Amino acid sequence: MEFPAPHGAQRPIRKGVGLLLAALATGACSDRDRLTFPSEGDHRGPITFIDLPGVGDTTVRAGPMMPLNGRTIDPDGVDTVYVVVLGGNESFQPFAIQRDTARFGLRINTAGLAGRSMIILVYGTDQLGNRGDTAVRRVTVTP
Repeated sequence: MEFPAPHGAQRPIRKGVGLLLAALATGACSDRDRLTFPSEGDHRGPITFIDLPGVGDTTVRAGPMMPLNGRTIDPDGVDTVYVVVLGGNESFQPFAIQRDTARFGLRINTAGLAGRSMIILVYGTDQLGNRGDTAVRRVTVTP
């Protein structure tokens, strides 16, 4: 048996049900947190080696350009390599690599630096943003 609502009451009931459905739909469309997954990386930065000069403390003559060669390695991919020369008379812009092994070769000017020491720092960041350890060389410039 069906009990219909009085004829005048049907409109407010339909309006109320419509508002309720609209409110539910609006609430369902609000922003939600996105699923995030941990990266596959090792969470460590790249490893940097300075091959030339080959030892920690090096002595060079003032004047000619001193070679600096090495490599930065990371299985997640090397993003950027940074070279910092403290006590020298020049600086180097970071360079982007986008490979798992980055080889670098630079020439550092030693002219006018007789009797001084330079500290050379080289480090890299991987494509996940992790910074690696810094490779260091101390260079004493003689006349």
